This record gives sequence, C-alpha cells and structure tokens, in this order.
Amino acid sequence: MLPVLALIGRPNVGKSTLFNRLTRSREALVADFPGLTRDRQYGLGRLGSRPYLLIDTGGLSGSAQGVESRMEQQVRQAMEEADHLLWLVDGQAGCTAGDLEIAERLRTLGKPVTLVVNKTDHQDPQMAMAEFHQIGWTPQPIAAKQGRGVRSLIESVLAQFPPAEESAATQADHPGVRVAVVGRPNVGKSTLINRLLGEERLVTYDAPGTTRDSIFIPFSHRGKQYTLIDTAGVRRRARIRDRIEKFSVVKTLQAIDACHVAVLVLDARQGIGEQDATLGGHILERGRALLIALNKWDGLSDDQRQAVREALKRKLGFLDFAPVHRISALHGSGVGLLLETVDQIYARATCDLPTPKLTQLLKTLVQEHAPPLVRGRRIKLRYAHQGGRNPPVIVIHGNQTEALPAAYRRYLINRFREALDLQGTPLRLELRSGENPFADRKSKTGAGSKRRRVRPSR
Repeated sequence: MLPVLALIGRPNVGKSTLFNRLTRSREALVADFPGLTRDRQYGLGRLGSRPYLLIDTGGLSGSAQGVESRMEQQVRQAMEEADHLLWLVDGQAGCTAGDLEIAERLRTLGKPVTLVVNKTDHQDPQMAMAEFHQIGWTPQPIAAKQGRGVRSLIESVLAQFPPAEESAATQADHPGVRVAVVGRPNVGKSTLINRLLGEERLVTYDAPGTTRDSIFIPFSHRGKQYTLIDTAGVRRRARIRDRIEKFSVVKTLQAIDACHVAVLVLDARQGIGEQDATLGGHILERGRALLIALNKWDGLSDDQRQAVREALKRKLGFLDFAPVHRISALHGSGVGLLLETVDQIYARATCDLPTPKLTQLLKTLVQEHAPPLVRGRRIKLRYAHQGGRNPPVIVIHGNQTEALPAAYRRYLINRFREALDLQGTPLRLELRSGENPFADRKSKTGAGSKRRRVRPSR
C-alpha cells in the first residue's frame, strides 16, 4: 500500500508550503469530507516512480489548553493514520517551548519521526539546526519555499519503506482483477459488496488491522477470480441500516492505488456532490479504469431521474469515458451486470495497441483535422506507438509537439478512444518532439548575423 506521510508542527512553520511543493498543486486532492476540517488535507506525492500519500495538518500549539480543540483532534487523527511523521520546525525562530512539548507528545506516540528544520534559506543550515539537537532527533534542513533539501528529505524517508517492486509483488498475491468499491459514506458500498459476494458470504467489519487498512476479499464469479477491495468495512446486512458507514480518506486513496478497476458508487437520491467529483478526480489522476454505479435508482420519479442525469453530465463530465450502471444494491437490480462490465473495461485498459494501427489512425485524424499553425509553421505529428497499459498510453512523435493546444489533445484522445473502443479507461497522450535539423543554422543566422539588405543602385 502507499506510504502515508503526515506533516505536523506548530502554526506557520511551512507545512502547507511543503505540502504544495510535494503535491505540485495548491489544493488538496481530497478535502471537506464529513468529519474533516480544512486543517487536514490529503494529496498525492511522487518521487520518481514511487507515489506516496501526504497529509497536511493544522498547527499544534503544544499547550494543554488546545489538546481538546477540533483542530488538534484533526492533527491527532492524521498522526494515527500516518506511517511516518514529518515534524516541521522553524529554523529562524529556533527551538521553542512549544516544540519541546510537541516532542514529548511524539515520544509517547511511538511513530517514526523525521525532524525537519524549515526556513534555512537565509542562514547557515548548520547554525539553524544547532538548537534542535537537544530534542533527540537528528534534524534535516530544508527551505520548502525554494525547494532546497526537499528531494533528499523525501528520499531518506521513502528508503525506510519496502521498494516499489516488493510492493507490486505483494499486490500480485491477490488473485484476479482487483476491484475497489469507493464512494461517500452511506451511499451503499457495503450493501453492494455484500450483494456481489452473495448472501451466504457474511464478512464482519471488525477485521484485524488499523482503521486505515483496506480489506482485500478474494472471490470467484462464473469461474473468474476477483479481489474486492473494501474501503468502508463489509458488514452483515442486518447492520447496514443501523450504523453510518465509517469513512477513511487514506483507506480510499490506497484502495484506488491498489486496484485495477474502481467502482464509484453514487447515491441517486442524495444527488451528486463535490465529494463525488473529488473522488472521481483522484481515480482519473491515478489512471484507473472506472465504472460508475448509480445506486438507489429504483423509486425515483421521471423528473428526479432526469435531474440526476443532468447533474452527472454537469459535475462529472470529465469522467464521460466511464460506463454508468443504474442499480439498487439493496434489491439487487442491475448488480448482476457490474462484473461483466468490470471484465470489459479491464481488458480495454490492459490491451495491446499495434504500432501500425496507431500510426495509420494518427494520419487519418490529422487529415480530418490538421493541427494548428505555430509561429507560421504547422505542427507535424508523424507516428504513434503504445507507451503503457492501465491506463493505455499513446506516444506520438513529431515536431513542435510541446505547442499542441489542449483542445487538439482532447480531440486526439476522444477520437483514439472511439476508434480503439477504449471506453471505461482513461487514455493518456505522451508527446515527443524530434531534434530540429535546422537548429544550428538558425543559431548562426541570429540577431548578430542578419543579412544586410542591399538596395539596388539606380
């Protein structure tokens, strides 16, 4: 599963700055879920080919008066969810009494901690770290705003986790297609999983492991092997109505990363909200094949169903590649077709795309709609080949490809998906430009060597 790192520390020590730098964004991927505040945000970071989850938290005051505050409850929740704590301190302010109190609290927690001395950009890093040696952890200096020392920090932390190859081997232990059932609390995920497993298979929620562990449930259907990844905890049918589903952002994000196909469960009666769009955005970001299960469809009036259809287009239009199943997990209507669609979109996400076919299709698309001119020159797209699976990646070679407008990229993606029957999976383009054979000639005829215009003599 993805390593989980939490950023903690006093207010204004640079946690959000480091979070934005590591996630390469200015906002969390997942936020504003029930029970969360804006003081706990989740994002996806990446070091080379190694992804990890990052949690940004509000400030710890270090005082006894603030322990029971809502903000500090959120920080404690993040500390419990994390595998490793990045404790940021202010190198300009030095070691404070609040830092010493936080240190005592971290010692009792028993989690791996890296002491990070931030804001060392206008001073000697060794001098900035000197005061913090008394805490007992070896400090590491960074300047989050400028990015100095950040890469070496994350490298040292991730080195303490199993290599990516070992993690992939662990995932391979789960047979068949891995299917993650995700969605907001109380949309019917547990009901759907119990329905897929069958009434004779009753799995209780109280499984071994921490609260953020996803539950891997192997089962077979019509001779095919699957592994369901449950993010809410599978419970007996009798308990489903009595208790609100437990929700963990970390569990959900890790399940999406571990799966082959994600089933995004929506509640047709509650409508489609921002949380649904946020989860869908993360599934798209991770490149997972996607199936949307519109639950509780039965009992809706025609006007209500039309409103849901319009909301689906308006709020989840960026997921228009995903098939939509209208189901009732409670009564079982429409559920029987879900695994058939899972098989189809998984096959599309992992299919082989022959280079001759891709290149010929690229030529046809360019003939139908040529790329625009850039500085008076036409962008040339010459040939294409496959660059990856799940999601499918199409690599296109040509000239000036970096200048290809976003609208033309969308045109290519939509037409490739239509022609190759790739519904149900994201499709990514990778554009590569060859070397310009006239680059040397241009450099020699630059501003300093312009030809003189000779006027003809009269």
